[in-house]
Amino acid sequence: MDRKLLEILACPICKGPLIYRPAAGELICKADRLAFPIREGIPVMLVDEARPLSSEEER
Repeated sequence: MDRKLLEILACPICKGPLIYRPAAGELICKADRLAFPIREGIPVMLVDEARPLSSEEER
């Protein structure tokens, strides 16, 4: 994942920062408790494609 792209991406809901989890291939928004997938190196920033974080992942 390109560092410059990570710097400009924000959560589409709250516009807050995202946390990159390379092992999971996801971008995490802690505020909205959502994980946005990265497919073929492209972040999918659609709310309908995001999955809710489990209580353990929120930590």
